[in-house]
Amino acid sequence: MAQLVARVDDDLLMAVDALVAEGVVANRSDAVRVALAMFTDQQRRRKVGSLIVAAYARQPQTDEELAGLDEATRALVMEEPW
Repeated sequence: MAQLVARVDDDLLMAVDALVAEGVVANRSDAVRVALAMFTDQQRRRKVGSLIVAAYARQPQTDEELAGLDEATRALVMEEPW
């Protein structure tokens, strides 16, 4: 496993130490791993979302493809037990 060295300000370090004390993460290293995993996943999802939007902009759905969606949505909502 590679090692990563980073400097953080005192307030951030105190916040991380509080998460360790609360048992949210096992230690500082775990906090950094969790945060980096979440950040990289967020960026990956943002990129995929942008690609999906760009694809729909290049080739929007046709009226035929969209037909019936309102009715299907209403039916799904009516099935909910609210």
